[in-house]
Amino acid sequence: MTEINERKKMGQGKEEADQIFDKSGKTEKTLEKSSENPCHNCSVKKNVQDENITIRDEKLKASLVTRLNRVEGQVRGIKGMIERDVYCNDVLNQIAAVQAALDSVSKLVLENHIRGCLVEKIQAGDDKIVDELLVTIGKML
Repeated sequence: MTEINERKKMGQGKEEADQIFDKSGKTEKTLEKSSENPCHNCSVKKNVQDENITIRDEKLKASLVTRLNRVEGQVRGIKGMIERDVYCNDVLNQIAAVQAALDSVSKLVLENHIRGCLVEKIQAGDDKIVDELLVTIGKML
């Protein structure tokens, strides 16, 4: 938490996600809010085919891509472990690590969806987004 407080003191107002890792490897995420970016890193728009798309902040997009690249590398590592006949327990531990990493990505996307897209649509009078979110959360659990 001290890193976040130091950034606040230094006046870094750009919204960013700070990851603080505890001893169990889980993350606690704190967002610093900025008046410069009221959409909280994402904004829902329609594309040419009238489908919803999300315009994400470049910093958030880069963070998500980096995390997913790491997951991709971990999955390739697991494949190699299977090919080398590595002990089952070691493979299972690596699978659990990949699942935790994907859960972390999901939480980050979900948080930004709620803070940006969901709030935006509710303010515009579109309450159907709540039902959509509930279905999505049901799939995630």
